[in-house]
Amino acid sequence: MSVLTDAGARPAFTAAQVRDAEDQLLAVSPPGALMQRAAAGLSGACADLLGAVYGRRVLVLAGSGNNGGDALFAGARLARRGAQVQALLLSPEQAHQAGLAALRTAGGRVSDSLDDLAVCDLALDGIVGIGASGGLRPHAAAAWEWVRETGCPVVAVDVPSGIDVDDGTADGSHVLADLTVTFGAAKMGLLVGAGARAAGAVQVIDIGLSPHLPTPTAIAETRASVGSWLRAAQPTPQSHKYTRGVVGVAAGSAQYTGAGVLAVSAANCGLAGMVRYLGPAEVADLVRNRHPEVVVGAGRVQAWVVGSGGGDDTAGVLDRAVADQVPLVVDADALQHVTAPLPVPALLTPHAGELARMLDADRGDVEADPMRYARSAAERFEAAVLLKGHRTVIAPAPTSEQPAPPVWVNTSGTRWLATAGAGDVLAGLCGALLAARPDDAGDDLGQVGSVGAWLHGAAATYASQGAPITAADLLAALPAVIGDVLGGP
Repeated sequence: MSVLTDAGARPAFTAAQVRDAEDQLLAVSPPGALMQRAAAGLSGACADLLGAVYGRRVLVLAGSGNNGGDALFAGARLARRGAQVQALLLSPEQAHQAGLAALRTAGGRVSDSLDDLAVCDLALDGIVGIGASGGLRPHAAAAWEWVRETGCPVVAVDVPSGIDVDDGTADGSHVLADLTVTFGAAKMGLLVGAGARAAGAVQVIDIGLSPHLPTPTAIAETRASVGSWLRAAQPTPQSHKYTRGVVGVAAGSAQYTGAGVLAVSAANCGLAGMVRYLGPAEVADLVRNRHPEVVVGAGRVQAWVVGSGGGDDTAGVLDRAVADQVPLVVDADALQHVTAPLPVPALLTPHAGELARMLDADRGDVEADPMRYARSAAERFEAAVLLKGHRTVIAPAPTSEQPAPPVWVNTSGTRWLATAGAGDVLAGLCGALLAARPDDAGDDLGQVGSVGAWLHGAAATYASQGAPITAADLLAALPAVIGDVLGGP
């Protein structure tokens, strides 16, 4: 299934890609049309967040250029609906003149001093847009600090100011938004790193860019795209347990018996036709007691999961799985034995510390720029790399036809997912998806990891409902989440 045609997936782009598309659209659009489309969408999103517009107090932090213009025009639209709108001009001499005139005509007030600001119900961050770099300048940082101390909701215009739009890094002071309204397409920096945390919820406003956009740099799964993938993999009336896929799990050890049980339990979620387990006797006994349908012992499989819970013979376990010449998920302790490309398709599932060791890099650097390091590892090991984190990044293995394929960025989940055993569940789930993947999926394991990460995060959200969860809660939630996704468009 092509990542570019998968129904419902959300593509993301670099600033350069978006600017090129905007230039093409501007060439065939009436003057000012794009800005008015953006302002209409932005003001509508603000109205939805406010609930009622009339009498509400809105502060526009307006920088120079088109980003400030979008915010000023949106402020004018809100003022015409009865909002009390005040604009703080952070660069008065470079303010967008047409937007400024529209706001004044609509009854909005304009100031260039923090001393004149009044407490607001909503603030628009129109300080800088996708062309800026570095943290907030002192005057803008002071304005943002004032807003932050008031505690009012913040809507970022296109991107939270101070965030790098391409990689989500933050070099200094930056805005923390409750909602980011971005125009034409999602930007890379809204999906990963500090940018993902700063953006809050992300809403994409269609301004007509789609026909002009190139192959995306990243893709985020949605419920629709995951459902499409799962429906393509579901059994037919002629299917039996072997045609549905058999996944082998070699995980757990005398010290970490639970890791083996969790990986098997996730692999046994029902997506694959059968699960085999190979491992220490003490883990095998636990597996039999919990899952009598799991076959303990050697036999033919369509995919392997190795490494969760490790043990002294992890290197040997990996070698034996590779010898079966089937695709595999490599997790936890087995990752330390991946020092070169494997001779079979593989999905590597490290966290930042494990990937740092594999690449001889600093863990902090990996956490700050996950896309760069996931791509580097995918190229070095010629495998798909699922880098676990706040926003899990999945980099497909590059090919001669596609040397820099789009990465997948997972946006599902909850902070409570950071719990012992969650990674073992993810590895087992990915193994089931790998064994049961559609016939036309090929050897691109990136989307297997992406679908697995999305289901894993969705199960965590379903189980949590805002409260702490355990790995057992994840397992219990998986059937309901899978059923829900399969049942809807």
